[in-house]
Amino acid sequence: MGDVAWYSVNALSATHPVGEKIANALDLKDMSGNVWECCWDWYGSVSLGTPTDPVGPGLGAFRVIRGGSWSDHAANCAVFYRNNYDPLGGYGIIGFRVACP
Repeated sequence: MGDVAWYSVNALSATHPVGEKIANALDLKDMSGNVWECCWDWYGSVSLGTPTDPVGPGLGAFRVIRGGSWSDHAANCAVFYRNNYDPLGGYGIIGFRVACP
């Protein structure tokens, strides 16, 4: 995890400039750790056998975040891990990721 992400073990409690870690298996950088990725989907339960990119419920109180942040343990920075946040709140550990081929 330390090769591809800034997380609680190596981030020194701060965000870092993008591109300082090596690319993942898909040749994308910064897809794990540093800041949570803010997603447009509303948060809801996802069961086994759900599509790779579930859209979630039509409405809700919380949005999906993925990828973990500099303050998280490695397990929370796995690309499949998802959590939720209140979109009306202010957070220093949530941002967005831009993926360019």
